[in-house]
Amino acid sequence: MKTKFLMAAMSAALLLGSMHAQQTATQDSKSGIPSSWKQIAIPELPPFKPQQPKRVVFANGMIVYLSENHELPLISGSALIRGGSDSEPKEKTGLVELYGDTWRTGGTEKLSGDQLDDFLEARAAKVETGGSDANTSVSFNCLKGDFNDVLGIFVDLVRSPAFREDKLALAKKQMNSNISRRNDESDDIASMQQDILGYGKKSAYARVPEYATVAAVTREDLLKWHKQHTAPNNIILGVSGDFDSREMEAALRKAFGEWPRGAKVEEPKVAISPEKPGIYLVDKNDVNQSEIRMIGPGIERRNPDYFALQVMNEIFGGGFSSRLFMNLRTKAGLAYSVGGGVGSNWDHPGLTVLSIGTKTETTTEAIRGLWEQVDLLKKDAPSELELKRAKDAILNSFIFRFDTPSKVLREQVTYEFYGYPKDFLEKYRVGVEKVTSADVLRVANKYVHKEDLKVLVVGNASEFQTQLAALGPVTPIDITIPTPEAKSNTPKPAGSSAEGKAAVAKLLRVLGGEARINAVKTLHQNFVMEQQGVRMTIDQSIVYPDKQAQRMSMPQGEMLQVVTPSVAFMAMGPEVRDLPSEIHSAELTALKRDFINVLQHANDAKYTFTAGNREKLGDVEAIVVDVNADGARTRWWIGADGNLLQERFTEAKQTETTIRYSAWKSFDGLMYPTKYEMLSGEDAGGNLTMSAMEVNAAVDPRLFEKPRK
Repeated sequence: MKTKFLMAAMSAALLLGSMHAQQTATQDSKSGIPSSWKQIAIPELPPFKPQQPKRVVFANGMIVYLSENHELPLISGSALIRGGSDSEPKEKTGLVELYGDTWRTGGTEKLSGDQLDDFLEARAAKVETGGSDANTSVSFNCLKGDFNDVLGIFVDLVRSPAFREDKLALAKKQMNSNISRRNDESDDIASMQQDILGYGKKSAYARVPEYATVAAVTREDLLKWHKQHTAPNNIILGVSGDFDSREMEAALRKAFGEWPRGAKVEEPKVAISPEKPGIYLVDKNDVNQSEIRMIGPGIERRNPDYFALQVMNEIFGGGFSSRLFMNLRTKAGLAYSVGGGVGSNWDHPGLTVLSIGTKTETTTEAIRGLWEQVDLLKKDAPSELELKRAKDAILNSFIFRFDTPSKVLREQVTYEFYGYPKDFLEKYRVGVEKVTSADVLRVANKYVHKEDLKVLVVGNASEFQTQLAALGPVTPIDITIPTPEAKSNTPKPAGSSAEGKAAVAKLLRVLGGEARINAVKTLHQNFVMEQQGVRMTIDQSIVYPDKQAQRMSMPQGEMLQVVTPSVAFMAMGPEVRDLPSEIHSAELTALKRDFINVLQHANDAKYTFTAGNREKLGDVEAIVVDVNADGARTRWWIGADGNLLQERFTEAKQTETTIRYSAWKSFDGLMYPTKYEMLSGEDAGGNLTMSAMEVNAAVDPRLFEKPRK
């Protein structure tokens, strides 16, 4: 069966016949070998006629595509359901991704996700779910002999998912972890910011989940989304594999035919409001390379110029022989990677994106190089060789994208979903072959406009900012990740509760009283930290309310970290680096929730204390107090004797951290803990022991000054 779709194999067969004919005319009489490869005639590709799947529409509006393939005893299927992240509420951005993750792992009303795992693993089968911008999806893959069992699971998951709370919590934790790491890599930053610049920061096409929007999603939201969107008249199902189409249609009618119609999902109206052209800069000071993107509007695939733009993209930035690669990487040596073109999407315009990765010191030179290549693209029509090479590359890859019935089926389901003509696939090859050199020059001038491009630079601004400003006005982009709030199971009123204030007043008395706490201006502390078998000593100086210096001695050497409102850096030997902005913000938040700082502001209206439940820590009963320290949230467990037993807060990377305090001692009239047990989530995070502390010791202000390189 598969050989019907391997056009390359068919071409090879024709090629052998052609070679034989050529050899008869040109071969050496003794060797039988052509004297030159140019004497081998390459035949035209045969017509592309893929096997068309059977299309069935049930009375309830469900559309089904069936494609038989008897090579292997396997059956697979995938359903697309209308409605995706394009239409999720902005205050719950990330809902559809959480929905897709939890749909399968949360199980059904009959079986938990873990029970589904066991059931499917025993049969070497898969059932998976997901969410994207325009749809959600559920798919299956199994042996032919297990189809009826797996179909039952598939139907149950489509009709009666459970979205269990524990699996939603796990999906949120994983999403928050991704949020915390989204600024780690320059190309990830550039990809996110290019959508914001291209579509506008308020557009659904550019929105990204934040800690707050993830926290806002509830199980009820997932159940509501499922009820509103998952109905037979909003589903397109494709099934391929080793089956008889009549029998498969009967099985699917039995499974889904009686399912009543639901409300039709309307296409969302997504606003697109691109940022104005200009130069935009993300300062990432821990890299020695710059990631550069030039962003403009693209097209929908139904645009009649789609095929000409495909060829243009291949010539301009599509591969090793493209103009961008040859001129900016091979000849000029300006690029680690380079490429791009006019992008396209199924249901909304894509983006024109030209990208280049270069050394920090060649940032502005690389920008000028890209601009120059854009000018040449609009001026110089492609040569016959460029045109032929581009078409060959596109068509050769096209052949192998659709060499099986299942691949063709998947494409036809996509056309149905987005309302494209059924013969769009067959027209692709012809459309590419018809493109002329004049067509390429025409679409280049129609769609690529240097003056309309947004230039995005992600890199170490201190190394090129002056040169960059010479190219035009530079708009800085703040990529700080908003800090999440500490988790709480109790309501948080606007002000303090009487019980909360009373518990904090008792803690204040136990630690030495209001006068003693308020008199603390500096602390100089020595710690020993043990974590996962590694021992570290820390010499720490705090100047209240917002300065901290830590000198850490580790097996790798000594490191200094300094944080103040105006500067944040780390130094190790001669190397000095600024801390990323999100870490700077997180460290200032940590200083704000320091219990000495909080107690010094106990009467400040911006600091509130709300008592919650009483809990036991071991044998000791404690009152739980939620603390809002002018926006920095934490939770305290205060014992009946007034001691601070435990604290819990959420770090900037959304890791819930717990600190258990013990071995309190008096330092010049100030009670302070000397032992700290730290937990990261439910895992051990290390132990900290304070060996010495000086209250109000003199601190040299030069300690907080950034060393000059």
